[in-house]
Amino acid sequence: MIHNWVILSVYIFTFLIGLPANILAMCTFVKKLGNKPGLNDILLFNLTASDLVFLLFLPFKMYEAASYMKWNLPQTLCSIASFVFFTTIYTSSLLLMAIAVDRYLAVKFPFKYRQLRRPLYAVVISVFIWLFCGAHCSIVFIIVFMPDLNNTKTVCYEEFSEEQKRILLPVRLEFFVVLYVVPLLVCIFCYVNCVYILYTRPHITKKKKQRASGMALCTLCIFLMCFLPYNASHMVGYCSNNSPPWRYYTLLLSTLNTCLDPLIFYFSSSTFRDNAKISFLKKFFVRHKKAEIVQTEMKSESPRDDTKLNR
Repeated sequence: MIHNWVILSVYIFTFLIGLPANILAMCTFVKKLGNKPGLNDILLFNLTASDLVFLLFLPFKMYEAASYMKWNLPQTLCSIASFVFFTTIYTSSLLLMAIAVDRYLAVKFPFKYRQLRRPLYAVVISVFIWLFCGAHCSIVFIIVFMPDLNNTKTVCYEEFSEEQKRILLPVRLEFFVVLYVVPLLVCIFCYVNCVYILYTRPHITKKKKQRASGMALCTLCIFLMCFLPYNASHMVGYCSNNSPPWRYYTLLLSTLNTCLDPLIFYFSSSTFRDNAKISFLKKFFVRHKKAEIVQTEMKSESPRDDTKLNR
């Protein structure tokens, strides 16, 4: 049994937490792009853009959950929302892989790689990732608009016919291998070696080592907690010839990726760290200042009240 209120609650939580965090990151990276952006900055910008596009289309899934998992909107809108939903999940995984490779090469070959590091390469990689994931997820349009599709369906991208399953389930298995397992293995290799190299070099500061470890743990957490259950449902669905009923809940974990990605930004970008600290200090200073003003006003008014009572 699917509890729609659980799904709706997680979607709302993700939207409220992920949207402001990613808007802050987007503002930071937009400024950085206008002032000598590095390869890593462009990759992080695309990762932020992927999260924001996901969050902007998340209200459609919230509407679906609020309607007891029924889709009362046109099927065309269902296919567009599903396409964006799945594409941004896989662009995130591939961009995280590209960031891991960039980090590993920068640590393993610090001098040679610095000479080869060009922002144009990051642009080419990002465009390729977007096109590659978009081409894969275009299967959504093929499945939704197959000739034998029942036009009276009230669900979005669920309850497939046998003919649809013969196409969809093998493609999902390919998603699991190419768009999840390969990026996961690459990230594990890169970050394990990256952390090992940093901790074997005595001249590297403790903060850099801790940031590298934190970034590795955050990336691994995203892959295992957010992406693994959803992608595992592809393999289970292929073996059982049917989508498992718990697949809805795996999608919930995938949405939490947008809340965890800002941690990647924090560990990998000094610009984002500084901007986040400045924003936090501004809020803290304003609250502290308001509290001081209120306390001052209360102290200044208390003697007047005493004199009124005496009178």
